Amino acid sequence: MSRRLRAWWPLLAGVLAAGGQAPVSLWLLALAGFSLLALAHYTASTPRAAALAGWRFGCGYFGAALSWIVQPFMVDAAREGWMAPFALILMTGGLALFWGLALYVAKRAAPTGALAQGLTFAATLTLAEALRGWIFTGFPWSLIGQNLIPSPILPLAALAGPHALSLALLLPAAAFGAALWRRRAGLLPALSGAVLLAALIFLSPLARPVAQPAGPDAPIVRLVQPNAPQREKWDPEKSAMFFRRQLGYSGEGPKPALIVWPETAVPYLLDQNPGLPMMISEAANGAPVAFGINRSEDGRYYNSLAVIGPDGTVADLYDKHHLVPFGEYIPFGNLLAKFGISAFASQSGHGFSAGPGPHLVSIPGIGTALPLICYEAVFPRDIRDAPARPDVLLQVTNDAWFGTFSGPYQHLAQARLRSIEQGLPMIRVANTGISALIAADGTVLDRLPLGEAGYLDVALPPPSAATPYARHGDLPVILLAFLALGAAGLLGFITRSAASHKPIDHQHPQS
Repeated sequence: MSRRLRAWWPLLAGVLAAGGQAPVSLWLLALAGFSLLALAHYTASTPRAAALAGWRFGCGYFGAALSWIVQPFMVDAAREGWMAPFALILMTGGLALFWGLALYVAKRAAPTGALAQGLTFAATLTLAEALRGWIFTGFPWSLIGQNLIPSPILPLAALAGPHALSLALLLPAAAFGAALWRRRAGLLPALSGAVLLAALIFLSPLARPVAQPAGPDAPIVRLVQPNAPQREKWDPEKSAMFFRRQLGYSGEGPKPALIVWPETAVPYLLDQNPGLPMMISEAANGAPVAFGINRSEDGRYYNSLAVIGPDGTVADLYDKHHLVPFGEYIPFGNLLAKFGISAFASQSGHGFSAGPGPHLVSIPGIGTALPLICYEAVFPRDIRDAPARPDVLLQVTNDAWFGTFSGPYQHLAQARLRSIEQGLPMIRVANTGISALIAADGTVLDRLPLGEAGYLDVALPPPSAATPYARHGDLPVILLAFLALGAAGLLGFITRSAASHKPIDHQHPQS
């Protein structure tokens, strides 16, 4: 193998590993890719070499998994298209630094020994993923564990959350990587990896929340999908057409218990159009309607969800609190505005203000719902920070920003993960799709396809009992990862100490 290929093959392995993410959803490709990363970790001669391998692997992985990140820049390509390649390169290279740092620490903690190196490999990458989901407001998209969403191991998330899925992928990968490294002596690690993987596949379903089917008296929820392309969504003539389309879908057929429109479904500001709630209520024949809308207050703009009661008034209001950096607000906005950089999803170039935090809304006939506006559904902590356990998760989103290839499918997959983590059904309504009803065990019960306009009436199933993850969160897995890291470091120290004190067999030449 040439020197250049030896240096850069981890990047190709990272692209392979991204095949576990939607829409490809082949989790065995992710297992193969991370096994190759483990091999690169074992064969790295120094911590610096391990860090470079981790960074290059991350560049390939995030470059493939997050290729949709260029789509928001192409909505107005003439003005913002020039930023698309820079956004992908900076995002890819920046996120890959977490994995480079993880493998640097892993190699420093345990430079020798397959077992010690394998434990540090899995533990430090898991901790790096936890940090990536938190620092700088967090970006837990394409987590390592999310590659297992299409696998039989998914129910493990109900027991210990998304980082438990990361460990569940990385530990067998470490074993298979050790088998490739040891070659002739690789039978034991290969067998260990296979046994561990088989145990995860057969035992994880035991943790699946018990999802009861919707009974004959279950409330009917109508999902309304207008299918407004982002380039046309705010066009004055076409936006009115999309608004009328939603009004028409809301009034068809028997009256449901709840009608849900997507994020920013209404092209008018709530506070400046006092007749809107009554207009929507009349079109819905008096059924409660939850819909996304922008509003202003004291010169600030908010990305909100409003609930209209049967009397045509706003019964409840939620303001999105976990905003998207560079999408809904601009860090150091005054400085970057001088270079023409403004938030995408904003009114007249102004960023949105954050709401006070998670907030439950009460809907007659449904119970309490926790609103999640778009990006908020990728954060488990935003659900666990709610003031009380809701009866249902309610996500409204505008995935038209994400293109049509991978972004909307990945967003739906993460919604499934939130449901099974909490044991809660989710009502998910997206502007261009994919709108869906998700059961408490993560099963998609029904959906509206991507890129189609229409509505769907679905019977809402009940929630399950609170899962262990809903009660305890990420702390047990984080502690387990630190424990594995400490044990591996101690094992590596003992191994090195034993090697340094091994007697030397001096060979004397014959006279």
